[in-house]
Amino acid sequence: TSPLEHHAVLHTLNALEEEGRISLEMVSVDQHGFIDLQHLEQLLKDQPKTLVALMHGNNEIGNLTDIKLVGALCQEHNAFFHSDAVQTVGHYKHDLKEIPAQSIAASAHKFHGPKGIGFMYINKNNKLHPFIHGGAQERNMRGGTENVSGIVGLSKALEIAYQEMDHHKELIEGLKLRMIRKFDKAMPGVAFNGASADLEKSLYTVLNVCLPESEDHDMLLFNLDIHGISASGGSACSSGATKSSHVLEALQADSNRGHVRFSFSRFNTEEDIDYTVDRVVSFYPALVN
Repeated sequence: TSPLEHHAVLHTLNALEEEGRISLEMVSVDQHGFIDLQHLEQLLKDQPKTLVALMHGNNEIGNLTDIKLVGALCQEHNAFFHSDAVQTVGHYKHDLKEIPAQSIAASAHKFHGPKGIGFMYINKNNKLHPFIHGGAQERNMRGGTENVSGIVGLSKALEIAYQEMDHHKELIEGLKLRMIRKFDKAMPGVAFNGASADLEKSLYTVLNVCLPESEDHDMLLFNLDIHGISASGGSACSSGATKSSHVLEALQADSNRGHVRFSFSRFNTEEDIDYTVDRVVSFYPALVN
């Protein structure tokens, strides 16, 4: 795996390593947050028949990983490839006949379905042990009564997401580009973490902003929160939290600067973008006056 994965993956793998059940290797990443595919290939040569867990779209800096290429490398070395596709399912089209992944995970709330429901695709050629014992539900993989209303909600939300995907992408990408341009114009010295400002190489739903140095940047998320703006210094799960991001730490981001992750949806407006940028700029009066 890589140091940039969501904690849902990293903490699980760390726990398995502490229990002595796995040996964990980290794939190198470059300063922009992209996977070093040459290092991955070397690790696969050294340790074939292994598990590779690499996300499709990074939830903090937005970087997209070429999972077709990663899957092909894994296939070549007889490795099991799992991808956290939570940020991309419902926003990008996934043809699992073309993506050589043994499993992918998705979550309904990322495409406006109900919270608390998700799904995992597992290639039928793989035999895995049940996650929860005690029932034959989920094809004997997870015992327990299914959340029928959640499943139906997930299915309908995904159907709508696919029907309107091109339109939603155009709308949301326009909002992200508007924020990038407004920050560039209004705030000297602003930068963007990872590849989040590159519309071709990052999620169109995420922008990670690196703000100029300020003695008050520790109060940034608090100030955003009290002005009705939901943002975070890391994943969306940590909205309003002040703890530093493990992703930005892995990229050795400047700790003297403020870092904030904004995410966008089809329910946002240009007015939302303008208000947010104006609020952030107002927190740094010495830089813009």
